[in-house]
Amino acid sequence: MKLDISKIDANFLAGSKIDKEDIVWISILEEPISLHGLAVHEPGKFWRLPEKLIDQVNSGVTQLARHTAGGRIRFRTDSPYIAYRAKPLNSGYMSHMPLTGSVGTDIFINGESCTTFRPPHDSAEWYEGIVNIPDDRPDMHGMKDVELNMGLYNGITEGYIGLKAGAALEAPKPYDIDLPIVYYGNSVTQGGCASKPGNSFPAFLGRWLNADHINLGFSGSGRGEENMAEYIAALPMSLFFMDYDHNAPNAEHLWKTHYRFYKIIREAQPDLPIVIATMPNEDLRPAQRAERFTAIRATYDRALAEGDKHVWFVDGRTLFGDEDRDACTMDGAHPNDFGFYRMAKNLLPCLKEALNIR
Repeated sequence: MKLDISKIDANFLAGSKIDKEDIVWISILEEPISLHGLAVHEPGKFWRLPEKLIDQVNSGVTQLARHTAGGRIRFRTDSPYIAYRAKPLNSGYMSHMPLTGSVGTDIFINGESCTTFRPPHDSAEWYEGIVNIPDDRPDMHGMKDVELNMGLYNGITEGYIGLKAGAALEAPKPYDIDLPIVYYGNSVTQGGCASKPGNSFPAFLGRWLNADHINLGFSGSGRGEENMAEYIAALPMSLFFMDYDHNAPNAEHLWKTHYRFYKIIREAQPDLPIVIATMPNEDLRPAQRAERFTAIRATYDRALAEGDKHVWFVDGRTLFGDEDRDACTMDGAHPNDFGFYRMAKNLLPCLKEALNIR
């Protein structure tokens, strides 16, 4: 027998019913709403890579670059409620990741997580949700900062913000670190398998540092191609985080591509902080990890030998900590929320040092 839990507990309904007669819907493409983390944002296209590159890497990147991992919608308003409506790009379930993380959108008001707008079971259908500001939260009355984190493993073709008619709508406050941190890597970087978009490790770090960021994690497809390195090298950024260990088919591939990828970035931006990391997991395959680790560590050692004073190395084995490491993933490879939180906490000191934040 199939159980519909929402008929027993209404808190599990896919979305909140929006019955506001005074609501006004505004396209997320309209100013002063600000979109972050996306290279393309135009009608029907909310992509992480520009059109000229999206078909020039590998087929996995071609598909995944249309996902909105790291995409954020930001604005300020005094509306007593905030609603969201979106049309997902694709349908489809992931057996190990909830729709709230792959397709859903979560909302932060004044930096506080309020809810996740949850898609229906048919994840290709329009979905919507609403947050009503409680009367007993005066800190959320008046003008407030709003940020929505977009789905990690799907895209959208349309999106709208719903506000009370007559409410003020202003551009967001600037980030403390306005030039984005750029993350390049694999499924872990993209956010698999966080329960909501704001729980990926780049999202945690973005909030804690109050930094803009661009998520160029491509599940199974971040393989260190030179044209990807050349694209990244031309981006204005405050820091580059390089982690495609998982997606290299073997250590030999890392020996062939890893240093060259780093060098393309370094030659374009001589003073840019670059953080080089190895994978945090794979505890069950220590021999394979050791081979990959050696190849990646060689890039860092060579950079130091060449006089690079703006490069950092992170041993991924430290990111889950020493206790309960097996509780940090859902399948031995992809972090759950606990794993992402530990990763972000253990990366934070390194990023602060690289960014010269005291």
